[in-house]
Amino acid sequence: MHDDHSIVEDRLRRVLDERVRPAVYTSPLPLTVERWDAPDEPVPVSEGLGAPYGPGAAGEEWGPAWGTTWFRVTGQVPAEWAGKTVEAVLDLGFDRRMPGFQCEGLVYRADGEAVKALNPFNDWVRIGQPAAGGEAVELYVEAAANPILNTPQTPTYEGDRLTAGDHPLYRLGRMDLAVFETEVWELVQDLEVTGGLMRELPLDDARRWELLRALERALDALDLTDVPGTAERARACLTGVLAAPARASAHRISAVGHAHIDSAWLWPLRETVRKVARTASNMVSLMDDHPEFVFAMSQAQQLAWIKEHRPEVYARVKKKVADGQFVPVGGMWVESDTNMVGGEAMARQFLYGKKFFLDEFGVDTKEVWLPDTFGYTAAMPQIVSLAGAKWFLTQKISWSQTNEFPHHTFWWEGIDGTRVFTHFPPVDTYNSELSGAEMAHAARNYREKGAGSRSLAPFGHGDGGGGTTREMLARAERLRDLEGSPRVTVEKPAAFFEKAHEEYQDAPVWAGELYLELHRGTYTSQAKTKQGNRHSESLLREAELWAATAALRVPGQAYPYEQLEQLWKTVLLHQFHDILPGSSIAWVHREARETYARVRAELEGIIERAQRALAGEGSAPMVFNGAPHARGGVPGGGAAARTRTAEGETVTVAERDGGGWVLANGLLRVEIDDRGLVVSAYDAVGDRESVAPGHAANLLQVHPDFPNHWDAWDVDEFYRHNVTDLTGADEVAVTSDGPDAVTVRAARSFGSSSVVQQLTLRAGARSLDIDTEVDWQETEKFLKAAFPLDVKAERSASETQFGHVFRATHTNTSWEAAKFEICAHRWLQVEEPDWGVALVNDSTYGHDVTRDVRPDGGQTTTVRLSLLRAPRYPDPETDQGRHRLRYALVPGATVGDAVREGHWINLPERTVEGGGDPVAPLIAVAGDQVVAEAVKLAEDRSGDVIVRLYESRGSRARTTVTAGFTLASAAVVDLLERPLTDAYALAEPEAAADGAVEVSLRPFQILTLRLTPAG
Repeated sequence: MHDDHSIVEDRLRRVLDERVRPAVYTSPLPLTVERWDAPDEPVPVSEGLGAPYGPGAAGEEWGPAWGTTWFRVTGQVPAEWAGKTVEAVLDLGFDRRMPGFQCEGLVYRADGEAVKALNPFNDWVRIGQPAAGGEAVELYVEAAANPILNTPQTPTYEGDRLTAGDHPLYRLGRMDLAVFETEVWELVQDLEVTGGLMRELPLDDARRWELLRALERALDALDLTDVPGTAERARACLTGVLAAPARASAHRISAVGHAHIDSAWLWPLRETVRKVARTASNMVSLMDDHPEFVFAMSQAQQLAWIKEHRPEVYARVKKKVADGQFVPVGGMWVESDTNMVGGEAMARQFLYGKKFFLDEFGVDTKEVWLPDTFGYTAAMPQIVSLAGAKWFLTQKISWSQTNEFPHHTFWWEGIDGTRVFTHFPPVDTYNSELSGAEMAHAARNYREKGAGSRSLAPFGHGDGGGGTTREMLARAERLRDLEGSPRVTVEKPAAFFEKAHEEYQDAPVWAGELYLELHRGTYTSQAKTKQGNRHSESLLREAELWAATAALRVPGQAYPYEQLEQLWKTVLLHQFHDILPGSSIAWVHREARETYARVRAELEGIIERAQRALAGEGSAPMVFNGAPHARGGVPGGGAAARTRTAEGETVTVAERDGGGWVLANGLLRVEIDDRGLVVSAYDAVGDRESVAPGHAANLLQVHPDFPNHWDAWDVDEFYRHNVTDLTGADEVAVTSDGPDAVTVRAARSFGSSSVVQQLTLRAGARSLDIDTEVDWQETEKFLKAAFPLDVKAERSASETQFGHVFRATHTNTSWEAAKFEICAHRWLQVEEPDWGVALVNDSTYGHDVTRDVRPDGGQTTTVRLSLLRAPRYPDPETDQGRHRLRYALVPGATVGDAVREGHWINLPERTVEGGGDPVAPLIAVAGDQVVAEAVKLAEDRSGDVIVRLYESRGSRARTTVTAGFTLASAAVVDLLERPLTDAYALAEPEAAADGAVEVSLRPFQILTLRLTPAG
């Protein structure tokens, strides 16, 4: 019996490959080909159309890496083809094993109208249906020679046009006019669906045998010497089995057309601009032929690119949105990383993403669409809810290597208790082809059987693969109601979520982060990209704060709305989940470094202008504190004349017995030995030693770093098996000796690299600042900074967006053991019930925390910062060069201390000469527990002040928010600055006449206030 199946399957495969598919096109007629090789970067369409074309031909090589070649193809439909369906078949030299990640093209008519894209499984252009006969054909193809770089573990310099070779990459394939044999094409779909379903059914299932015998009859009915003439007869043999309805209990799949397009990855941003135009052209063209087709596109940035660069394509998109076929989803500016993006930046992803969809299409997206991001912050449910969305979709957690996630449909609960209805498509891909194997896998894999009956399947080739194809729609139609298969319905994501929610309102709850047990190296790779992001987020906070303060305080000071919006959008774009995580080609990160430098310069200019206006005329040094907490006598968000260190607040330095130095300021006593390592950090206030006995802190360690797969993405646990401690020092010396600060300089070299560290203790400080400059010339190595602490900690606290998450320091279960590398933002803290230690940083995200029992019975908790990596794919020179990384050890730190110190290291004081009069904060928040994360003017340019607050310690809070201006009214708004009708009432305007508003917050609650100035 099994042999019967093998024989039929082998027969079906060969007949399809060698006879039926080749017979879809008949009577091929070569087109005349001409070409023009663009000299450098892509040119405007008008220039490409008007270029001086020279002779070309099928079989010719074309395209050095990243080059663009324009082809002009011309011909004439033979008169005898009248009444037939005619298509141009244009093969650019596609590798059909890979639907994306290679050459692509966009076809234009002579008037510049975009027709559709050319991709490996979408290489046709309809000429006539039916053709009249005699028509002239003139098409232009803008062909992109994107190199094939989807080759993990293979370093390549083709990933930057500055280092790529100039040899041709592709050879032009067929360029023909041909008759499209509709009945043969339909037969292909019938055979594929029948055969695909048959293979997925059990051997003892009668339906499987029914399908097998029908396939035998169809193949027998087909004359292989005349496939077009006998295709209808073969199809008739399959009519019955393809008409049998599905069982009532069959799993239901909502199929959503989709093309996941990474905003940058193995191509630069400029190529993504063209990729999205190609895909959108394909999809609107497909919609013209298939009114039932629904296509979902996320990432407002990509639609904004189409609007800017291809307005005629955008006009077609906009019409299809209005028709309900082209569906904006997601509501974010890009499909960003969510581990490392700061809280306010995450809010802006939704503000600018949803605002674009509302302004352009009148669509208020309700689903968050992040199928490919490398793990999901536990702060996300609240952010999703405050953005006016109510559903969340991803499938990336199916990639986890250790534990299988227990749900496909569930309620996801965030750190504040907010829940969002969430779905993981059990098809386990966001690029489904709606094949029989995929549909069967989705039904088998679905973990909510018996409680739910629905799942979603995004289908289409992404990343330049051309999106959904007509073949996929043909499969969807045949699988709509077919015995043995799940029921497949092409519909909008919202339709799926509404029905899934209705049938499964009591879905299980998953509380906390959705940690991806894979791709942990993305917390560290491409350190300068990560540093550019963190610094930009901090500068944006300052720019908005000081610009808003100046606009309300200084006549003639205008708030730079447009400039700030564009800068935000630039930073948000670079938070895309292959840019910020460091997993893109060299070109992307080279440009990112250049972009962050430009962003810094612009933001520094905004800050300087606003602060000079606020400081007034004069030469008195004035200190501006952009942090939300007071420091050095300056209130958060305010400025005051600089004062000398208070009497008694000084730092001393003395030689240490055995070599090295002892630094003390009355709060901390730090011992640095002759190796430049911290062997003691004594908290005088708490009467506790921080450094574990017999250990040294700020110990730099180097590990080999050669993961099994995906170099830039992965750190595998076995990297810990080998380590080199960097204990040798070239120099240890005191470089400044107070009284305001003492600095010890430690220089060391290792491998081909060197490092210089400045360890500074300041007067009045509870922290030891460590400024690390590394000339990093290693490859496939991992650099860590270790702090073995005399703390017995069951868990660590790591800052995330608008709060923090706790993670176990033990490995009792496989879930805990899998988190051997974790992400933290500005700080990570460990503690015993009455005392703790924090590490704060200005640009590091990767950390690990481990526990060990000492011979004396005590326990050491070691916290390590992940500083640098050196993977070779996809950028063979990742992180090579000079880096400056700043972090600090804070003994005796509570979570509240960590929050404050984390803001301070990321928002250093600024000194500006001025009149010396204090600048009162525009917004003041009583106490430190509730933090003002953003102070800005409203997006609608009304002059209202927006204040984003959050409770930072995980407990309830009540505070007073005081406006530094006459207050007319106060309201609670969402992230889009719209009124929250279900929010608790705030003080009436008359009750807030003194500018004070009382607010209460639950643990980790985000609260956005809209304050309207009087007059």
